[in-house]
Amino acid sequence: MARISGVIPPTPDEIRIELDRRACARSLAEFVKRAWHVLEPGQPYKHGWHIDAICDHLEAVTLGEILRLLMNVPPGTMKSLLSGVFFPSWEWGPRAMPHLRFMGTSYKDSLAIRDNVKTRRLVTSKWYRDRWGDQFTMIGDQNTKTKFENDKTGFREAMAFNSMTGSRGDRVLLDDPLSVAMAKSPVERQTANDTFHEALPTRLNNPDSSAIIVIMQRLHEDDPSGVILANDYGYEHLMLPMEFEPERKCYTSIGFEDPRKVDGELLFPERFPPHVVERDKKIMGSYASAGQFQQRPAPREGGMFKRSWFDGKFVRQAPRGTVWVRHWDLAGTRGGTGARTAGVKLGRDLDGHYYVGHVVTLREEGKSVRKTIKAQAAVDGKTVNISLPQDPGQAGKSQVQDYVSDLAGYRVHAEGETGDKITRAEPFSAQCEYGNVFIVEGEWNELYLDELCIFPAGKLMDQVDASSGAFTRLLNIKGAMVISDDVLRRASQPAPR
Repeated sequence: MARISGVIPPTPDEIRIELDRRACARSLAEFVKRAWHVLEPGQPYKHGWHIDAICDHLEAVTLGEILRLLMNVPPGTMKSLLSGVFFPSWEWGPRAMPHLRFMGTSYKDSLAIRDNVKTRRLVTSKWYRDRWGDQFTMIGDQNTKTKFENDKTGFREAMAFNSMTGSRGDRVLLDDPLSVAMAKSPVERQTANDTFHEALPTRLNNPDSSAIIVIMQRLHEDDPSGVILANDYGYEHLMLPMEFEPERKCYTSIGFEDPRKVDGELLFPERFPPHVVERDKKIMGSYASAGQFQQRPAPREGGMFKRSWFDGKFVRQAPRGTVWVRHWDLAGTRGGTGARTAGVKLGRDLDGHYYVGHVVTLREEGKSVRKTIKAQAAVDGKTVNISLPQDPGQAGKSQVQDYVSDLAGYRVHAEGETGDKITRAEPFSAQCEYGNVFIVEGEWNELYLDELCIFPAGKLMDQVDASSGAFTRLLNIKGAMVISDDVLRRASQPAPR
């Protein structure tokens, strides 16, 4: 830079360009601020501390400090622009790494292509070329919407997540592997998780130095974020809810901590002030806002079952005279993290209060399950009714016959189930909501409530389904008492401790 050195006085434009080069080389966030006008000339740039947080973690990827990064942040907070557009452009230009190869993918190929096009528009802009045009030259025969390449062997390619084949990259950018609608489908979730496990790792140039960056909202307990977190795959987790929840404050290994202090404090009030957030939450509903805004699969207070319903509802024991049913929800798998067999013991006292008395869960099959059910029946005693689901068809009848034979001497009833899990849970949920359900204290309490309060967005629903079955059976026990209007009026009174 002879002109900068003083041989010839630099022009104001040259000074401005040099200042941009130096500032952007030091900071991705600074690059975002200065490059914003290229992509969004009609929109004023609004900065928030969360942008610094995201950029700091992406810079840690550049430095090799993070090779697996999961970011759960709300929509509209620039997550895609920062990760999929500004970050690749910054590494190629200001960081002088044009050899890097980027693969961008999303549940929908048009979204992946959108960010590819924006990146190409930025790196070919006059503003960018004036500052980093010496770093690389675009290759004309590979310069399309889905893939463009430079003369230093770097490229950025876009593809749909469910068809990740062919190329390998130094950076794999997975932005929203599921749509909101797809997350509701067990088949779609499993397909996304299979792709995450089987295809994503094979798209890396070098497993020891290449990076995977996952950017998404939490839409279900068993979405790819849930799989990453449940299995401890070594991902750094940056989790920034729209409204601060102190008990879920985010800390990461690079020294970051969420700077907010007050429960409910907003993430990006410059763009999403309180009245906008409240308006959107009302339109979206509790489940959508929990996943997309708060990065939790179910609302903080619970879904069909809310934790507040059980405040003050724990008792040491149920009253004498309580009628009991233990219903078993049967699973056919052994081990793993899938569905379990669950047995919920539910009782009703003379005043019409209900008591969850005990819960058993296990991941066994066949004879092991039958052995456990028989052993639990002996513990419960012969006054406790045993309820079993009966699948349709001859196989279901044969299975029930085996169970009933094992339980000779006990009150056993088997019946087919109708409706989906949510429909079956609604009557029991209504009793919980109106304060008519109590829980007997036990070590199983917390896991039971966790499953109830995430339902139906959770991966596991066995304890809920067993509770629903026990409640239905309890209402239909032959000879059970008829609840009078007077008893119903007293049902809201506290149960004896």
